[in-house]
Amino acid sequence: MERATLVYTTYPSLGEAERAGQAIVGQRLAACVNILPGMISHYWWEGQVERGEEVVMIIKTRASLAEAVQQAVKANHPYSTPALMVLPVEAVDPAYHAWILAETDAATREIAAR
Repeated sequence: MERATLVYTTYPSLGEAERAGQAIVGQRLAACVNILPGMISHYWWEGQVERGEEVVMIIKTRASLAEAVQQAVKANHPYSTPALMVLPVEAVDPAYHAWILAETDAATREIAAR
């Protein structure tokens, strides 16, 4: 059975994250996205330490859709280098796993048909 996967990314605002999340779920690339506002980031960018207020997005999908999810995030992301990390899930409740697979099945079939 295919593994569940989480894709982690960040956005500069709640509105941008919500628009992206709604599009990703609407395309059936993910069963769910969690949007967590209020994160403070300190990071290196172009030779200096920056501070930014960001919004975290955790995208719940299946392993075979992780690349398509990353491409969907990059396609409309305001950052030139968005944070994108694919995190394999070690264990998941069987019923929740079945729900993720069921909700993303249409996108999997569409990508396979290409």
